[in-house]
Amino acid sequence: MKLRKTLLPLGALALAGLVLASGRKTPRKPQGAQPHRNTPDTSQQLDVLIVGAGLSGIGAARHLLEGCPGKRFELLEARQAIGGTWDLFRYPGVRSDSDVYTLGYSFKPWTGQKSIADGADIRQYIQDAADEAGITERIRFGHKVRKAEWSSGEQCWTVTAERRTEDGRPETITLKTKFLFLCSGYYSYEEGYRPDFPNEQTFRGQIVHPQFWPEDLDYARKRVVVIGSGATAVTLVPALAEKAAQVTMLQRSPSYIAVQPLVDQTALKLRQRLPARAAHGVIRWRNILTNMLLYSIARQAPRLFKNQLLKDAAQHVGEPFDARHFTPTYKPWDQRVCAVPDGDLFRAVREGWASVVTDTIEAFTPHGIRLASGQELPADIIVTATGLKMNVLGDIAFTVDGQPVDPARSLVYKGMMLSGVPNCAYAFGYVNAAWTLKAELTQAYVCRLMGYMDRHGYGAVVPQADPSVTEQPLLSFNSGYVTRSTALLPKQGSRKPWQVHQNYLQDKVAIQFSPIDDGVLNFAPARAAAQA
Repeated sequence: MKLRKTLLPLGALALAGLVLASGRKTPRKPQGAQPHRNTPDTSQQLDVLIVGAGLSGIGAARHLLEGCPGKRFELLEARQAIGGTWDLFRYPGVRSDSDVYTLGYSFKPWTGQKSIADGADIRQYIQDAADEAGITERIRFGHKVRKAEWSSGEQCWTVTAERRTEDGRPETITLKTKFLFLCSGYYSYEEGYRPDFPNEQTFRGQIVHPQFWPEDLDYARKRVVVIGSGATAVTLVPALAEKAAQVTMLQRSPSYIAVQPLVDQTALKLRQRLPARAAHGVIRWRNILTNMLLYSIARQAPRLFKNQLLKDAAQHVGEPFDARHFTPTYKPWDQRVCAVPDGDLFRAVREGWASVVTDTIEAFTPHGIRLASGQELPADIIVTATGLKMNVLGDIAFTVDGQPVDPARSLVYKGMMLSGVPNCAYAFGYVNAAWTLKAELTQAYVCRLMGYMDRHGYGAVVPQADPSVTEQPLLSFNSGYVTRSTALLPKQGSRKPWQVHQNYLQDKVAIQFSPIDDGVLNFAPARAAAQA
């Protein structure tokens, strides 16, 4: 978007000195580290248990090493690898939908060439961050957390996890921790959103969901129909078009699509002239401020923003250009805006390798899909890029002193803790910006909170909502995966600190600089039994 090009240098020079002066120490990897042990030590109580070893979990561990040295912590990861989303998704072309300077960690400079990074590169970046800090040795793979039970008498959580023995038998383990930190994301890894289409069973080809992409799928010289219009679909279509005979993106309704540079030339120049950490910080802050400004323009002047996106799309697609396929019925950022690096989707359409059809599905046929308009799309492979299935708190069954916790009846404190749930935080990122920005604010706050509790001799903390605070939906987005899960999600409140902001600077002030004891958090002195 040309508007973006004008704003890219924003704040870079002013922030360079700030970043240079505020470098953070990198924890050293322990010398003589022991071979990886995949069985948690259940004989001793942990200070912190992190659930998940993806982008958020590794970031949380890194913050604990720096902000809470000496705290005993481990990570439980349900899968057999580091990376979370970036290890799970293996479909062609998988990539970030945020620039990697803000998606990546503040403490680890991004050294790749691409600003919109490939999934494999992001996965390696997370792995490197874990290895460099000695975090990998603390991860217990193949452990799926099922229950978390809080005892006020013991001031700790008893966590039950499932795993497989060496001979494949299921078994459960339990361990205790003073603090529980959920970094397991917001959607189900076991199940994607998959609507049922009429007469699916008659289709003679192959149906694939991107979340479970077969490694051996051969789509070369095949006719492929991708159902969907979100970030996954706009990523898949140009990638598949490189080998397939023809790719059709079938959408019920369009999404807003913004062209972004695959390689940020300004960032590369800064990396040549500044130390790695300083350059990373300047680029990160420039992108934060630029994206915040663009989001503000989109919300306050939606017609201007919409027209610019359509203008960019028309220039990249060329003639003939059918604006109907790229004009959503909702306002920009009512749903997430999709990013296409260097306009690769538009190029595939322009060159005739791919096409876009806006219509609804009447039924599957033996050889493709029949649309409501009567048109039939021939297909050898149908890809259902129909979205995610959200879960709540990692699908863990929570109880507090024997009483089940219903997240849908809880209020969210500062976007990271639930009312009535002690010693527990969860990382939930932004929907209008990079996930990591909010996750890192949460991680730093958890360290600050635990330091405060240690200094004052507290053993438990719980957010307690005022009855006068009224409930509001957690997210204002109307994306399908959000609206389908509204009844299951916790709520935000009508006033601070129960409101969930989609604004990094606003959160930075509310989370990083506000006092810990704000009158909303209830603290309990550490019990002698718990200390023992």
